[in-house]
Amino acid sequence: MEKINILMATYNGRRYVAKQVESILNQTYQDFRLIISDDCSTDSTLKILEEYEAKDRRIEIFRQGQNLGVVANFEFLISKVRSEYFMFANQDDIWLPDKIEKSMKKIESDNLDLVYTDLEVVDSRLKQIYPSYWAFKGLDYRIKKYNNFESLYLNNFVTGTTMLVKSKWINEFMPIPNCSKYVLQDYWVALIVSQSGKIGFIDEATVKYRQHTNNQIGAKNKFEKLNTLEEVRNLFINVKLEHFETFIENENFFKDNKIKDLNKEALEYYKNLKNVKKFSLSGIKLFFKLYKYESFNYKMKNLAILHFPCLVKSKFNKMKQKQKQEAEMLKAQKAEAALARKEKAQERKLAKIEEEKSKNLESKKRQTSRKRNTEKSIK
Repeated sequence: MEKINILMATYNGRRYVAKQVESILNQTYQDFRLIISDDCSTDSTLKILEEYEAKDRRIEIFRQGQNLGVVANFEFLISKVRSEYFMFANQDDIWLPDKIEKSMKKIESDNLDLVYTDLEVVDSRLKQIYPSYWAFKGLDYRIKKYNNFESLYLNNFVTGTTMLVKSKWINEFMPIPNCSKYVLQDYWVALIVSQSGKIGFIDEATVKYRQHTNNQIGAKNKFEKLNTLEEVRNLFINVKLEHFETFIENENFFKDNKIKDLNKEALEYYKNLKNVKKFSLSGIKLFFKLYKYESFNYKMKNLAILHFPCLVKSKFNKMKQKQKQEAEMLKAQKAEAALARKEKAQERKLAKIEEEKSKNLESKKRQTSRKRNTEKSIK
């Protein structure tokens, strides 16, 4: 039996899935089985995968009869695990050649239950956007200083496609909650394992984390498109309401009664914050308890937005207005540059046409001259 089961959930991934499968099959560590569940793709994803399955016995494909969605599809895949370890794989990333080897070495040498790594953020053509996903998302502080259940409790910092997990933990975190788009399978697995297990990390990227228009989940900042403090604040609060509602609905997974009580306390705290229009000192003690493991800057920004919106509203809105103007200016500059490139291309095209005309004219002149010389010689 293989040492590792790699679990890949696919849906309409024809553009990138072949390269991802190849990056997995070409790993320096080869003792694995790639288990794929296709969630009713309507493009050629399944055909591409079946071609690989026919060539490599390590690949096993399951075809879903109805669309499950991301979380339920990964949950289905987890139910198929028969190995000592398992890993998650996105359909559109690229694994660096020694990703599995390095993860196995780390989890065994440090006797870990779960290990994860950093990622390199790239665009659709694999051009680097950010060398470190952790640095881009501001996760370094919690990962390198704490890396435990308490620091994971409020916000996730473990990305599923980088994880290697001991399969003995499956019964501890299954079934995976599927009631919130903010508590996904990677977060849930990492959170529950970290509760009483040992997690570790590798401080380097092992995955090219591809960002494109069809990402189900990615590095995109969900706050970027919001224009007012009210919108940002509401999203802050709504994310946490779903977060703690999910924890409460699944409280049997939490072993410590203090955590169960904190879940309920936190839910009421965020509900009360919804009614704050100007400022509120109520709940600040709980705020510092919840945000204890966050960086100072993140903590202070959230404190201002949640408890003192009246003090930051004007500054925030001016900042967003400036960002909007800068974005519009950048858009205009890009449009102007694109127009200039188009005009240059048109000029080159016209010059080429004129050059061809000139060559044709010269050719005709030579032909006419030869014809006349021939006629003269005949006479």
